[in-house]
Amino acid sequence: MPTARRRDRIRTVAAARQAGLVVVLEDIHDLHNAEAVFRSCDAFGVQDVHLVFEHEAPFDPRRVGKVTSASANKWLTFRTYRSIEDCLTTLRRSDYVLMATAPNHEGSSVADANLTVPKLALLFGNEHRGLSDVALAAADSVIRIATVGMVPSLNLSVAAAVCLYEVTRQRSAAKGGHLLPADAREELVVKWLDCT
Repeated sequence: MPTARRRDRIRTVAAARQAGLVVVLEDIHDLHNAEAVFRSCDAFGVQDVHLVFEHEAPFDPRRVGKVTSASANKWLTFRTYRSIEDCLTTLRRSDYVLMATAPNHEGSSVADANLTVPKLALLFGNEHRGLSDVALAAADSVIRIATVGMVPSLNLSVAAAVCLYEVTRQRSAAKGGHLLPADAREELVVKWLDCT
């Protein structure tokens, strides 16, 4: 039985979860990178993570991450796919705007992009290959993080954290009702209390 303090913490965290924000990880190779992204998702109130395993070996996101993610995976909702097409089709059917991330692309800087749309899916690709051509072609827009160093890109998990920070900052500033509605929050609370 969770303590009153634990129940209060669960309710507080559920109340800060964002509605209409999905992180898509396509063919992530390094489990530690995925785990670190999960931790950032939890930190910035992202509940839904979609994983695509088309060219990389699949893993169970619930069974990884006690060290790198600090068990953040316990508090997230995962959906897995065997192809990027299936994932993107599912998101399109639910009216998500698809925003791809690519470090060496002519897309908008993440700071200049409009990240306040009601339903946004942020797409992150493989550590070495990046997003697939299919994902880039299907995206409504492409964003990048401007860097000035000799190394032209950031680690996947760092890039995800930067993007999620900016999404959260813009959505909070817009005051557009970006948090989960009461019924969805309560569902999360019940689910989390059951697994505590």
